[in-house]
Amino acid sequence: MTVDVLIVGAGPTGLALGVDLARRGVSALVVERADRLFPGSRGKGIQPRTMEVFDDLGVLDAIRAAGGTYPVGMIWQDGRRAGEHQMFDPAEATEDSPYNAPWMVPQWRTQEILFARLTELGGRVEFGREVVSVEQNPAGVTAHFASGDAVTARCLVAADGGRSVVRRALGIGMTGETVDPNPVLVADVRITGLDRDNWHIFPPREGENFLAICPLAGTEDFQLTAGFPEGTDPDTSLDGVRKIVADRSHLDAEDVTELRWASDFRPRAALADRFHEGRVFLAGDAAHVHSPAGGQGLNTSVQDAYNLGWKLGAVLRDGAPAALLDTYEEERRANAADMLGLSTSVHRGEVRRGEATRQLGLGYRGSSLTVQVGEVSGPVRAGDRAPDGTLDGVRLFDVFRGPHWTLVAVGTEAPRVPESVRVVSGPAQESYGVGLFLVRPDGYVGWAGAGAMGLAEYLARVGLSAG
Repeated sequence: MTVDVLIVGAGPTGLALGVDLARRGVSALVVERADRLFPGSRGKGIQPRTMEVFDDLGVLDAIRAAGGTYPVGMIWQDGRRAGEHQMFDPAEATEDSPYNAPWMVPQWRTQEILFARLTELGGRVEFGREVVSVEQNPAGVTAHFASGDAVTARCLVAADGGRSVVRRALGIGMTGETVDPNPVLVADVRITGLDRDNWHIFPPREGENFLAICPLAGTEDFQLTAGFPEGTDPDTSLDGVRKIVADRSHLDAEDVTELRWASDFRPRAALADRFHEGRVFLAGDAAHVHSPAGGQGLNTSVQDAYNLGWKLGAVLRDGAPAALLDTYEEERRANAADMLGLSTSVHRGEVRRGEATRQLGLGYRGSSLTVQVGEVSGPVRAGDRAPDGTLDGVRLFDVFRGPHWTLVAVGTEAPRVPESVRVVSGPAQESYGVGLFLVRPDGYVGWAGAGAMGLAEYLARVGLSAG
C-alpha cells in the first residue's frame, strides 16, 4: 500500500492531523496498535487556543456539546467542607478572544469526536496495526508491521506516544527530567456520595498523600487522582481504588461502584532531540512529554498537528518548496520547550493556571517563516496569533475557517493576491490597527506590513503563485 502520509497513532494528535489532511485532499492513513480508541479521561482540559483550532477543524460544536466548564474546587477536612479553591484565574471572553476558559471533555470523548469528523471527511483509521520498524530513502518512508506487511508513504508522522516506536527506530533521543518522583494514579470511576458541582480535594493527612475526585463533564463518571510515596507501585484494581477512597476521604469503599479505566505514571518532562528526520516527523507525546499540571500536553500536541498539517498539504499537494517542512521543527520544538517549563512550574506550584496556560499568547515571532515589513499600528505583529473580531460586518474567524490563507486589510487597500487567498478588508479596527496581515492556515500572521512591499515574494516562498 502507498499513501501520501502515514500517521502512526490514533490519539488526539494523529486524529487531528488526519482531519486536517483529509480536508486538504491529502491521501493519509492513520494506524493504531490498539484495537480501539484510548478509553480513559487522561487529557481532559481543552484550552482556549485549542478551542479555536477545533473551530477551524469543524468539531467545536461537538466538543462544546460533549463537555462543560471546570467546577470549583472544594476542600474537605475530616468529612466536612472546609473551603473553596479556584482552580483557574478567571478571564472574560472578548471579541478578539471568544473562548476564555478551559473546557472539560474527557480524552476518550475528544478522540471519538475527532474520529467521527475524520470518517465524515473520508479519512481512514486501521486498528490493530503495530509498527515494528521504519526505513526511509530520498523517495519515501516504509513502515513494517507486526503482521508482516508494510506501507510506503511520502512522509510519516510519529504520533505514537511517549514510548514512540518510530522515534526509537530513528535513534532520536529524549532529554528531560523527573518532575516529581512520587507516582500518581489516575482512574475513571463511578462513585456515590459526592456532588457533581465541585472538584473534591482531600488534602493529605499525616502519613498519607493527596486525593482529588473531579466530576467529568458530559458523563456520569469522576476522574480520581491520587499521589503515592516514591518507590510505590499503585494498585490500579477496583479494590485498590476503593482502599484509596476509604483511607483518604469520608467515603466508604463501596461508594466506588465501578472502575472504568485506571493507569499510573511518574510526572516527567522530556523533549525529543529532533522533531524531524528526513521524511519522518514527531508530534505530540512522541516529541514532548509534560506533567499533566496546567493541561498543556494534549493541547500542545493538537497544535503540533495543526502546524504540520497545512505544511504537509502545501508541499505534497500544492507543490510548495520542501523547505517549508523544515519550519515545523523550528516552530514547534521551541514552543514545546516553553510548554515543558510552564507545566513543570504549574506542577510545583510556582505558576497559577491562568493567562499562560490558556495558550492564546503563543506565537512564532522568531520563526524564519515570519516576516514583518516596517511598522504597523495596533498590537498585532507577524508571528502572532490572528485575533478574532469584526471587520466591515464580517466575523474574522468565519473568514479564517478552512484550509486557506487569508489577507486581512485593515484601514488600507488590499493588493492583488492569488485567488486561493481569501481577502477581507475594512476600516481601522481595534484588534489589528491599520495594515496588511497575511494569516496562515493555522491562524498565525505569517507576513505583516503597512504596505504590500515584499508580499508577492512571501507568497511565492510558501507556494502561492502570484496573482
